[in-house]
Amino acid sequence: MASITKDIPLAVDAATAWAAIRDVGRPHLVFRGVLTDARIEDDDRIVTFANGMVVRERIVDIDDAARRLAYTVVDGPPFTHHHASFSVAEEPDGSSRLTWVSDLLPDELAPMVEELMDQGANAVATTLRC
Repeated sequence: MASITKDIPLAVDAATAWAAIRDVGRPHLVFRGVLTDARIEDDDRIVTFANGMVVRERIVDIDDAARRLAYTVVDGPPFTHHHASFSVAEEPDGSSRLTWVSDLLPDELAPMVEELMDQGANAVATTLRC
C-alpha cells in the first residue's frame, strides 16, 4: 500500500486553518484550482477535480479536539482503496501546519495522487494566506 504524507506550513493560526479544513461541504473553496466543486449527498461528499475526475468520499471522522479530519473514497476510479486524513497543529510562532496523509491502492496510482496532493498543498497554502 502506498502512503504519502505532506506537511504544509500555513500562514494562519490553527483555529482559522481548522475551520477551513473541517468545512467538509466546501473543500473546493480551500483547494481552489484543484477542486472545482463539492456537494454533500446523504452521508457522502462528492468532489469534482479540475481534471474532470469525480470522487465520492465518506467522512469517517471529524475530531475538533485533535483538529483531525479523516475520509475515505467509497466510489472513484481508479482506486481500490483510498483513505486520507488532515490534521492541523499550532506552531510556536502562531502560524499552523497541515499534515495530510493518503494511503492508497493500487500502488501504481501513487504518482498521480502525489501530484494532486502537491497541487492541493500549494492551493491550501495560497488560500489560507490571509
